[in-house]
Amino acid sequence: MRTLLLSDVHANLAALEAVLQAASALGWDQAVSLGDALGYGPNPGEVLDLLQEVGVRCIAGNHDRWLLDLHPGTDGFLGGSVGAALRWQRARLNAAQLERVRGWPEWIEAEVGGRAELALCRHGSPRSLTTYVDSLARAREEFADWEGTLAFVGHTHLPGVYSTLEGPVGDWIKHHPLGGARTEAVQQLTLPPRARWIVNPGSVGQPRDGDPRAAFAIFDGERGVLEVHRVAYDLERTQAQLRAAGLPEVLAARLAEGR
Repeated sequence: MRTLLLSDVHANLAALEAVLQAASALGWDQAVSLGDALGYGPNPGEVLDLLQEVGVRCIAGNHDRWLLDLHPGTDGFLGGSVGAALRWQRARLNAAQLERVRGWPEWIEAEVGGRAELALCRHGSPRSLTTYVDSLARAREEFADWEGTLAFVGHTHLPGVYSTLEGPVGDWIKHHPLGGARTEAVQQLTLPPRARWIVNPGSVGQPRDGDPRAAFAIFDGERGVLEVHRVAYDLERTQAQLRAAGLPEVLAARLAEGR
């Protein structure tokens, strides 16, 4: 079983199209979107429709939930570029698209085969939609309170893996970063026997590791191998659409910097 992992698309259609084209050449059996399909970008409806067309299983991220919670006169809790983008997007989604997002669960278990058999899919961490797994200390807490073997998460926009292996002096925790400005187009990591993983494929639509290329991953459950891929996309097209929409300039500028 080959599982295509997408996360944090953030309404960036050009990035999603490039990722799906690259992934199609690699081959996959199932696809999961790990939340935040919405927020920040200029193509909310087009992204939702493409994810549905391709048959991607979607879970909710914090931006997806925030958009659903926006109501006239009660949406002041979100300010800055985050709120501006979500309000603009909400006004451009039709009732069917909003209902689709409303139906996304907070987490799912995906059959991946191999040693892990099942993977927990959640936006923030194995225990929370909004928690960032961004340090060894945080990963240790997650591993301590979650009994699974494999989790796929997003939220940080940083591709990498936290792993733990029980040893004679307690759990050994390690971080395997799989991103950065000088990252190869493909990086591979093998799941060792008895290890547990928290996997982040990085962000399709708004990378934050200094590399503006879109990130995605494929997990081969039978081989226990994770591949993180980077692919260039028409970044200028997305920037032009953001500016034409009158959205905050920071949303366009940050894409070129991968931050």
